[in-house]
Amino acid sequence: MLNRFTTVSLALAMCVAAACDNAQKTDAPAADTKAAAKAESKPAEAPKPTEAPKAAAPKPADKPAEKPAPAATPATPTTPATPATPATPAVSIDQVKITPAVASKAWVKMTTSKGDMIIELDRAKAPVTVDNFLAYVKKGQYDGTVFHRVIKDFMIQGGGFDATLTEKPTDKPIKNEGTNGLSNARGTIAMARTMDPNSATAQFYINVVDNKMLDTRPGRPGYAVFGNVIEGMQVADAIRAVPTGQKVANTRGGQGPMGDVPVETVEIIKVVEIPAPAGK
Repeated sequence: MLNRFTTVSLALAMCVAAACDNAQKTDAPAADTKAAAKAESKPAEAPKPTEAPKAAAPKPADKPAEKPAPAATPATPTTPATPATPATPAVSIDQVKITPAVASKAWVKMTTSKGDMIIELDRAKAPVTVDNFLAYVKKGQYDGTVFHRVIKDFMIQGGGFDATLTEKPTDKPIKNEGTNGLSNARGTIAMARTMDPNSATAQFYINVVDNKMLDTRPGRPGYAVFGNVIEGMQVADAIRAVPTGQKVANTRGGQGPMGDVPVETVEIIKVVEIPAPAGK
């Protein structure tokens, strides 16, 4: 009985030969927001005039009267101290509100055994796919995985298997955003999936040539593009050039042969989200 990888390899060959009209590959592209009230006071009534008592004639003093002490200078009223401005409380990154202009894009650095790639993610066109990808990035899903499927004149695929070709567990599948208008052009990154259009999880691929046959067409769902390589495309070209062959893989469906596997392991060492590169 043919296992699923043998079936996939046959499908791939047929897809490449027929411009990938019937694309099918497990986890792969086919060919895969005061004022305080003033107290009103009545003016104080003027005191009623009273008749001053008549002063008695002063007796001659035995001693000259002492000069009265000079009146004390009234104290200058103290200006009240200005209240201290309260310190601005620290704000955590989770409390920062991101403007739509910033939220529409995100960037990641993918470090591989062949070099680094900077990838710009298009959240405006593929919000579900970008958020799904970044969720995997933040929990380290891609660290230590490999590019397990490489076809020189097609694409390089990774994110699903570790260096022993053991498939990694994933979260739930996401909906296909293949109708977002982004094409599978050279340098773009898209989600790999099975024949079920809404089956993409963690695996992705980078187009090393234009693959418009993977775009959505009438009557056939396409593969969702969600970003593109803006720096380091030469790394993708180096990966596409490695020799490939068949190896045994351990998938959730069992053990079996897998084709188009690099003979030399091409590791995805780490993927991290980064700030916008200069000029972005």
